[in-house]
Formats: sequence, structure tokens, C-alpha cells
Amino acid sequence: MRVAILIMASATLVLGACSKSEAPPPQAAPAVPAIDAQGQKELELYRKLQLEKSYELAAPIGKEIVAMYPQSAAAKEVQITLADASAKADAITTQRRLERLWSYQSSKESGGDQNTASMYSKDAVVADRVRLVLRRHSTWGQSAYLFGNGKGFECGGGCSLNMRFDDQPPKRMKAYLPETGEPAIFISDDKAFIERLDAAQTVSIDVTEKGKGARTLVFEVGGFDATKFPPVKKK
Repeated sequence: MRVAILIMASATLVLGACSKSEAPPPQAAPAVPAIDAQGQKELELYRKLQLEKSYELAAPIGKEIVAMYPQSAAAKEVQITLADASAKADAITTQRRLERLWSYQSSKESGGDQNTASMYSKDAVVADRVRLVLRRHSTWGQSAYLFGNGKGFECGGGCSLNMRFDDQPPKRMKAYLPETGEPAIFISDDKAFIERLDAAQTVSIDVTEKGKGARTLVFEVGGFDATKFPPVKKK
């Protein structure tokens, strides 16, 4: 009886040792999601839009491919150019927004031909906005002026406005009020002003409005298109 018990105990030990020495079955590696047919079409479209330099259309497609198939070869391919495409897409979107800030008109005014380019100052409250107007008239010539609300601007007999074009040092430019009494102030050297504006992204102008006090008007002028503000024949 004692011998039988010893034999059974030895067998148990042997089995236990065998079971402990056996390695656990290997776990399967997580499957890498393959790009599907729709994803392949998106990849081909992304490539096509990149070649056409349509970055504002390519960027969102590229982001979708990376998000949907992050471990795929397609995602790796897209990631090589996606940062550049996104940056260019943002620049295009910004430029189009700036272009939409401008309004261009061609019309007859006081018996003459007139072309204007205008935009509003960057103010949170609509009632506070001031319009910047560039005007070419066949009789009056070229003008650049601010058109405000209410009582207009302070500039007794002539004054100078402090202006900043982008990050350049401030520049003072002479100005005057119209004799006809509109709530406007004209910039005397309109030619120099328009030339500087055409090369700038923002123009900041310090003004004093009657009954409102001093403040700085900011104009996002980077979308100005000189071809839409052509000269007119003088009469």
C-alpha cells in the first residue's frame, strides 16, 4: 500500500513538472487593417489632387486615410506629404477669406466713370466698423479715404494719421476732411498709401472719431487684387 502511494505521488510530480515546462501557446499578432476598395479610391484621389496642387481638397482626404487605416502602407505614404498639404490648404483658405473681405464696383458717378475697392475694419461690433475706400474717378482722380459712422473724424484744418503696415515701423501720412461734410477722412498721398497697402497683409490706422475718442482701426488687406481696381480714363 505504501509503495502504491509513493508511485502515485511520483506520477503526480512528473505530470506537474511536464505541465509547468510546457510553453503557453503563442498569441496571434493583431491583424493590420488592410485598406479597402473605398480607401484605395481615396488614396488614388489624394495622389491626383496632390499632382494638381489642389491642397485644400487633398488635405481632408489624406487625414481621413490616416485616421481610418493608421497602420496601412497607404497611411504611411500619405503621411509623407500630409503636413505640407495641410499647411498649403490652410494658406489657401486664409487667402480666400481675405479676398472675400474686399468689394469691387464699377459704375457711373456724377457724370463720370468710377471704380472702387473697399473693405471694413476688423471690429467685433458691426456698428463700430469703418470702411476703407480706394476710388478712381474720371473727373476727381484717385482717392483713398476712411468712411465712418456718426459725426466722422477729428482733423482740424489738416492732420497726420499714424499708420502701420504689417510689422514695419509706424509711418505718419497727411490727411484732411472733405469740404462736403461726409463722415470721412481722406489720405493726402493716396498713391503711396495704395502702393504700401498692395504689399501688406494688415494696415493699422490710428484715428480720433468725433464723440468717440481715439482708437486703432485694423484692416486685413492681404486679399487686395489690383487687377479688379483698374485705372479710368480721365475726362
